[in-house]
Amino acid sequence: MAAAVRAAECGTRVGIIDDNPAPGGQIWRSAAGEKKPEEFMHWRENLDRQPVARMYGLRVFDQPVPGILFAEGQNGHFELHYHRLVLATGARERFLPFPGWTLPNVMGAGGLQAMAKSGLPIRGKNVVVAGTGPLLLAVAAYLRKHGAEIPIICEQASWAQLARFSLVLLAEPQRIAQAAKLKRELAGVRFAANSWPTAAHGHDALESVTISHSGKTETIGCDYLACGFHLVPNAELAALLGCALDSGSVRVDEFQQTTVADVFCAGEPTGIGGVELSLLEGQIAGFAAAGNAEKARELFRARSKAQRFARSMDRAFCLRPELARLCSPETVVCRCEDVTYSRLTRQPSWRAAKLQTRCGMGPCQGRVCGAAAEFLFGWKCESVRPPIFPARIESLGRPELSPETTAITGSQP
Repeated sequence: MAAAVRAAECGTRVGIIDDNPAPGGQIWRSAAGEKKPEEFMHWRENLDRQPVARMYGLRVFDQPVPGILFAEGQNGHFELHYHRLVLATGARERFLPFPGWTLPNVMGAGGLQAMAKSGLPIRGKNVVVAGTGPLLLAVAAYLRKHGAEIPIICEQASWAQLARFSLVLLAEPQRIAQAAKLKRELAGVRFAANSWPTAAHGHDALESVTISHSGKTETIGCDYLACGFHLVPNAELAALLGCALDSGSVRVDEFQQTTVADVFCAGEPTGIGGVELSLLEGQIAGFAAAGNAEKARELFRARSKAQRFARSMDRAFCLRPELARLCSPETVVCRCEDVTYSRLTRQPSWRAAKLQTRCGMGPCQGRVCGAAAEFLFGWKCESVRPPIFPARIESLGRPELSPETTAITGSQP
């Protein structure tokens, strides 16, 4: 949204392709009837004032040649032409396997929040929230506000790490206010540092979870386990386009341009940094893609400050090595292909694991097990192939240009 608004303000021809059914992404998704955040309304109103073509519910799955993207939605497949491209593909949750993590009702923290916003009844349900990072507090506060019981929040970071991070917050008055608000909303909820789930138990669905807390174990009955170990950049489309990656994030210059000419990238794919940094990067990318370097430079200082905070957050919530030793030999790591931990320990690389066990070759194409295998074994994904998302058979041939795409084609970016 930020990139589109700024590019359109410069007089360029702009289109948004969004795989969500409405603007705002995961961060600004609200349940039916809930009031939208003021920041969302600000950007939505700015977007509505610009002649931006908007196509929601479309997912890009391939680039046959530079300057053309293939996408599909419920109404068919589309051929999208561009001269300049801003990628803002966001991030997904990182899942780390442990015994029982595939039981029904063991979910990602953000995933459970999204399902609650979409109507999943959670009132009166016991929800253990576990993992790492500020997202845990935000999810727990949202679930509690909507009637869930939160017996404990398990944060894998140590108290010492959290104390150092709190010193960083002293220079961020707005974030201190946000933290104070969350503290009020979670008053009375038990918070445990040095704590993480070691096993989930149940027959047909989750019934309880065992946690490790400062070297001791405790089993807690629950209906849901909301578990999230930070985020993973969605860099697959950028990689497919030939953009260079650094440690899984898209490499960009000061104007957010990737190593591919006329392709820019903003937000979490360039490194996990949160909504403030994403909005700044999006604006810089929008200005730069429209050829307005001067306006882009005006945001460099604010971006640098947000990047420093993101680095501090990354250090504070880095994953501890104990989490890589939770799997039993029978623990499933690749859920799509039912590949166990013991089978993967016999493989020397991600490529070998795919060839010998089919790990990463199911419908998710390694989006879940790939990040887990990287943490567990240090493996790196060596290639990205189209389609980067599951696509219908008729979409895999060369689609004809749809009249609905003409608003974002032409001689302008």
